[in-house]
Amino acid sequence: MKVQVNEERCQGHGLCRLSAPNFFFARVEDGHAEVRSEDVPDEEREAVLLAAESCPELAIDVSD
Repeated sequence: MKVQVNEERCQGHGLCRLSAPNFFFARVEDGHAEVRSEDVPDEEREAVLLAAESCPELAIDVSD
């Protein structure tokens, strides 16, 4: 599974970091989300999917 954050949509709400704190982090300059890697390890899969579903801006794109 792969994941990306759409930088134009992300508003820095931080819900993704609450759902998958080992995978998403906030950029220092603006607080917007970034991922540690586009490749999602199996042990993070459910947390990343939850993060994508909980994003109010629909800024997290997940693909298989």
